[in-house]
Amino acid sequence: MAEAERIIGTPDTPDDGGERTAADGPAAGSGASASGDAGASRAGDRGAAAPRTGRGRRIAVLFAVAAFAYALDLVSKMLVVSRLEGRAPIQVVGDLLELHAIRNPGAAFGFGAAFTVIFTLIAAAVIVVIIRLARKLYSFPWAVALGLLLGGALGNLTDRIFRAPGVFEGEVVDFIAPKGFAVFNLADSAIVCGGILIVLLSFRGLDPDGTVHKD
Repeated sequence: MAEAERIIGTPDTPDDGGERTAADGPAAGSGASASGDAGASRAGDRGAAAPRTGRGRRIAVLFAVAAFAYALDLVSKMLVVSRLEGRAPIQVVGDLLELHAIRNPGAAFGFGAAFTVIFTLIAAAVIVVIIRLARKLYSFPWAVALGLLLGGALGNLTDRIFRAPGVFEGEVVDFIAPKGFAVFNLADSAIVCGGILIVLLSFRGLDPDGTVHKD
């Protein structure tokens, strides 16, 4: 979160103090020098701006990934509710993997069942932060990672709002049940995959704005 807020707080426009200083320089014999400096400055600006092009495409990737993850989660839950709920689990890979429909009042993988409203607020906050961060997005891998987080968060938030027992207290539909592990859904999977990708990008020193830094 702190890294995201640092990127969000980066100013959109460069400081124009350098231009004012050049304009206030000595007049005598400075025409050619000023012209050369201006040309070099413009070339430098173009070179600096080149890696930062294509923000619109990155934002489109973010929302496309989010829409795909959200739609996949929504459709899968609708099928589970209509065809699996109230029935015996379906074995997919022997007893190693089953489809078992349950309602989960807690967070991902069934943790924190007593804090349903808090997890709902956290999911909403995550969505807001991701949308704000999109303004500074110039990295394709970050677009994919944030899209997965956004789609997963929206999928589970939809359950929290529209499913029983009530608004902001709804129980999430889970159905993927590996042996010896908690039951989860596709939204949880998208969130985990997005989180792992963000950790890998952070280790590589790649920021959402496309810059690369080494500590």
